[in-house]
Amino acid sequence: MSERISRIKQKFEQAGSRELPGLYEKYAGDSRSGVKALILKYRRREEKLLAEQLRLKEMRKFELKYEQYAYICGIDEVGRGPLAGPVVAGAVILPRNCEILYINDSKKLSAKKREELYKEIMEKAVATGIGMAGPARIDEINILQATYEAMRDAIANLDPRPELLLNDAVTIPEVTIPQVPIIKGDAKSISIAAASIIAKVTRDRLMKEYDKILPGYGLAENKGYGTAAHIEALKRLGPTPIHRACFIKNFDIAI
Repeated sequence: MSERISRIKQKFEQAGSRELPGLYEKYAGDSRSGVKALILKYRRREEKLLAEQLRLKEMRKFELKYEQYAYICGIDEVGRGPLAGPVVAGAVILPRNCEILYINDSKKLSAKKREELYKEIMEKAVATGIGMAGPARIDEINILQATYEAMRDAIANLDPRPELLLNDAVTIPEVTIPQVPIIKGDAKSISIAAASIIAKVTRDRLMKEYDKILPGYGLAENKGYGTAAHIEALKRLGPTPIHRACFIKNFDIAI
């Protein structure tokens, strides 16, 4: 009597990566469509995992290149373009050879996936730091200088102190730690990707809280960016203390 497919399925579910090849071999001759589908499912899952591990290996190439440094920190920011809210910088030091599956540039991830990865990053990181510059500061010194300031604050909030910074494209002024600017670094370095995720999740959570206090602008959905609905609300309701005067002046809105 043939072994029940439900029992075979249970064996696959309980098997580790080392046991799977033996199961493939054992059931290769089983002609039942359910068994064939099960084998195909797990082979594809293994292929997907291998591809992801190879992608992660590529994302660690800068960390490997500078492995003489004990503490390598990735830096990234989010929120340079919105009409409202702060610019937020993230700084992350990960352990050597850290593996966080499916980590990527935060812009390429769903909100749900970012939240999942945020939790894993916070659990695995050696250190994390967040820096912010609010709308008033952005109006005072401009968005670029405010971004640099937020990055410096994020670095200052790290313990231990990093020995090398991997930055997403920029070189941060007034920082004595060696820096390596990497174009599109959030897609090329696991450390920068981690920084982009904690910055994005932190800012998105903050904008959702602002939406509760300042209803009518859709801040929970638009995160302060200049959507048509957001601009219409600004013209109808006027700006709030979290709106950037230097940004909204271009939309014929009374400040």
